[in-house]
Amino acid sequence: MFDSGVGGLSIFKALRAQLPAESFVYLADSEFAPYGERGDAFVIERTRAVVRQLRDEHAVKALVIACNTATAAAIHLVRAEHPGLIVIGVEPALKPAVALSRTGRIGVMATRGTVGSSKLRALHESLTGQAEFILQPCDGLANAIENHDAARIRALCGQYTQAMGPFGNQAGQIDTLVLGCTHYAFAWRELQSLVGRDVRLVETGEPVARQARRLLEAAGQLQPGDEPGRVTLVATGAPGALQAAAQRWLGL
Repeated sequence: MFDSGVGGLSIFKALRAQLPAESFVYLADSEFAPYGERGDAFVIERTRAVVRQLRDEHAVKALVIACNTATAAAIHLVRAEHPGLIVIGVEPALKPAVALSRTGRIGVMATRGTVGSSKLRALHESLTGQAEFILQPCDGLANAIENHDAARIRALCGQYTQAMGPFGNQAGQIDTLVLGCTHYAFAWRELQSLVGRDVRLVETGEPVARQARRLLEAAGQLQPGDEPGRVTLVATGAPGALQAAAQRWLGL
């Protein structure tokens, strides 16, 4: 699995719980992070390079693109270019949010690349009439989380939640907040304190993990048993941020 940085560890945590016997390679493309404020051409180029590295050096049997931006820009190309590879992407959890919302107003925090993507636009349009979505690009937030900059994380979370409008469980208020970037799960506590405990936060780790298990079982490639598999962490840039985040958030 890969992300532009440490955000995909939020997906990795769910995958390890769902697939305890599997061995994992997590690649953080930290030399080129963040993806969310880059153009599609750049993200496609990096995605192709990372997939080649994971296949050539680690012979992976399945790939999780643990990044909303890379999924939106490049998953269709990865599937076309690697037909024998199980490929799972992530997308903002708009459909689960519709099922949870009672006020019909749903906030979506995501990178600028995800907010502007055709994939999110199509998903948004498919839910027309089911809820009102307030899409909020969050420039700089993924980078602040990547660098564990607590003061900037708090400031940006406050700025972006305020810009979205009132939160709560009354008519006209946002009662469900979709975390549309894998990094944002690591700002859960700050966001929940800002929007209030009545507001549900929705992220994508568990649905992605369940889908990965379904596809591995269907292909007859699920590793049986409960003996923990190996975990390999790889960074294209300096490894310090990935090491610290894996220890801080996953106990690795």
